[in-house]
Amino acid sequence: MVALARQLDTSFVDGSSCEKIEATMVRVKSRYLLCEINVSDRRELLKLDDRAVAGTVKAAVARTHGDYGAALCSIRFCVKYLNAHTGIVFLRFPKGCYKLLWSALPFITSIECRGQIIPCFLNCLHVGGTIRTCQKFLIRYNTQQLHRMLPKCKNEEEKRQIQKAILSFSLTGGGNKALEDELESEEEDGE
Repeated sequence: MVALARQLDTSFVDGSSCEKIEATMVRVKSRYLLCEINVSDRRELLKLDDRAVAGTVKAAVARTHGDYGAALCSIRFCVKYLNAHTGIVFLRFPKGCYKLLWSALPFITSIECRGQIIPCFLNCLHVGGTIRTCQKFLIRYNTQQLHRMLPKCKNEEEKRQIQKAILSFSLTGGGNKALEDELESEEEDGE
C-alpha cells in the first residue's frame, strides 16, 4: 500500500561512512476470523461481552499450543466485533498465527462472563484478509440461512417477514432487484 522510502546515511564512530540503507514501511498483515457462537438458549448470548470472548479464545490457544501459541496470538489479537443478538464475532490476529488460533476453537466449550459460565461452542464461518470480505460473506451466509427458513414458514405473514429480511441484505443497495426476481421465481416454482 503506502510505501515510504527514506534514505538513511549512517556513519561509524571513527568517521568512516557505510553504504546507504533504505528503510521501507510495510503494511501489517492481519487475518479476520468470522465465527458464530452457538448456545442452546439464545438469551444467553445477551450476557456476552468482547472481553470475555477474547479471554476465552486466548485461554484456549494457551491450553492447546502452550506458551508459544499464547505468545503468538496475544500480539495484535482482538475482538473487532461482537453481536450479542446473533452471536456473530470477528476476531483479528496476525496473519502468521491464524492456523494456531483456528485449531484451538474446537476446544472452547464455555465462556465465563460476569461470573456466569455460558456453555457454547464456536463455529468458524470464514477466514478473510479484510473486514469487508468477512462482511460480504456474512451477507451471503445470512441470505442462505433465510432462504432455508422460507419453506418452513407456517403462514404468509412469516413468509413476508423473511422475504423482507432477505431483501434488506445488501452492501450497495443495487442488488435488491436481483434478489426480488430470485424470490419471485422461487414463489412461482413453489406454486
